[in-house]
Amino acid sequence: MTDPAVAEAGKPSVAVLGAGSWGTALAALIARHGHPTVLWGRDADGIAAIDQRHENPRYLPGIALPPSLRATTDLAAALAEVDLVLVVVPSHAFAETLRALAPYRPGHAGVAWATKGFEPGSGRFLHEVAEEVLGVDVPLAVVTGPSFAKEVAIGLPTALTVHSDWPDFAQLVADVHHGPSFRAYTGDDMLGAELGGAMKNVLAVATGVADGMQLGLNARAGMITRGLNEMLRLNQAIGGKAETLMGLAGLGDLVLTCTGDLSRNRRLGLALGQGQSIEDAVRAIGQVVESVQTADEVMRQADRHGIELPISSAVQAVLHGEITPAEGLRLLLSREQKPEYPSGLFD
Repeated sequence: MTDPAVAEAGKPSVAVLGAGSWGTALAALIARHGHPTVLWGRDADGIAAIDQRHENPRYLPGIALPPSLRATTDLAAALAEVDLVLVVVPSHAFAETLRALAPYRPGHAGVAWATKGFEPGSGRFLHEVAEEVLGVDVPLAVVTGPSFAKEVAIGLPTALTVHSDWPDFAQLVADVHHGPSFRAYTGDDMLGAELGGAMKNVLAVATGVADGMQLGLNARAGMITRGLNEMLRLNQAIGGKAETLMGLAGLGDLVLTCTGDLSRNRRLGLALGQGQSIEDAVRAIGQVVESVQTADEVMRQADRHGIELPISSAVQAVLHGEITPAEGLRLLLSREQKPEYPSGLFD
């Protein structure tokens, strides 16, 4: 793969906030597409390695980053005169990052994010947080879909989707990401896109547990299918579009996260299914595992709308140590037999 030595004149400039594996991978992708790109992070040593040696040794070791990608710990410098801000931090740091960037954001620059999850504690969707912090006049977009950072960083084919209430901004964000090995689609359902991106992490734990217990491929397929049903029913209750969850933001991301061992949430489930404690499993993974807090927020949404989510509920109970994985399995298998869709797709 050939990297451009310099950014191309006239292309929108991008600041990527968050120098973990996903932020670094997206910044490298955008820089390779010829956009002036700067990556911001807090870890001075890691940022220096990216800026000087063109490698993120902690999160993407051994993967060469484009020479045109700049990196800095200076947030004001990162945001100076950029056309687009892309936030790629864990959900628990999302609101804090928005508050930090707000004073430095150029007036014309919209804000997109590739963060998946809810605001911890409140259960609010991230676009609700962004509107509160930045105001309703700032263009916003969510970037989501089936994507492992390592594969994007090395240039393997990937497809994502960008959802926004601002069509022109959605197109700008998609154009920045779109390239020879990366397809970016657009949509206008931020609710559904954000729900899919968050909820699939919870269901990946369930599938990982089943695989860790060596329950077989039949069980895995059943867990994914019934998990998708839970996503669709909650999505309908909150006002999202069914087609969003039948696409990249839902089914696509669900299948990848439930079956790919690069998924931290699947690896957490595998460890739990093999008898490890949650503390040991998270420590071994060494990065943020979004499902630990997302399960609570999913069930908060379900309770708010009166939706029964048996798989998600069992995952929440396992993650809180209230039941063992084996007990969770027994609860799911002992549920009353019924038609698959008694009154339609969403029952």
